[in-house]
Amino acid sequence: MTPAEYDAWYDTPRGRWIGETEFRLLQRRLALQPGETLLDVGCGTGWFTRKFAAGNGWNVTGLDNDPARLAYARALRFADAGIDRVVSVAALCFIDDWRQALSEMARVARRRMVVGLLNRHSLLWREKGRGGGTGAYQGAHWHGAGEIHAAMAALPLANIQISTALFLPGASPLARAVERALPNSLPWGGFLVAAADKRQ
Repeated sequence: MTPAEYDAWYDTPRGRWIGETEFRLLQRRLALQPGETLLDVGCGTGWFTRKFAAGNGWNVTGLDNDPARLAYARALRFADAGIDRVVSVAALCFIDDWRQALSEMARVARRRMVVGLLNRHSLLWREKGRGGGTGAYQGAHWHGAGEIHAAMAALPLANIQISTALFLPGASPLARAVERALPNSLPWGGFLVAAADKRQ
């Protein structure tokens, strides 16, 4: 899938609903305040980065591993606790050493970090993740709530919260109704969000 095709998927009815559902949960967990800085790690085409930056008074920076962008990013040294809040949306699912990436996110976060991941304990995993994954999910690491909680607990983080969304894969009326009815505290949504405060 090309970057343009990936970004265009969010303009489809299913992509728009999934993206908006994920964005609302991430936004609630980040609890960004006007004037704060946000680093979007693994921003890809910047779909979520643009949404975070749109008219909210936040200073948002996107970082990805594209070779040209990476060369530029290496010239930018993020100081310890140099960014108010750090977010990553499904990027760590495609990084071999995701624990090291999580540690680096915790290092640069001043107040809070939020990570969106693919949930191994979901219907989405059964549909798209088994046997190495299909389509855009091919080669992805699917996380479990306990696994990500333990990894975050080993870092200088506190108040770890686990939430999920997208309980039914798809954007059917039934999927939308289930999403409205079920609380994000249930562990079976396809989109797993782990949030934590930086320990002071």
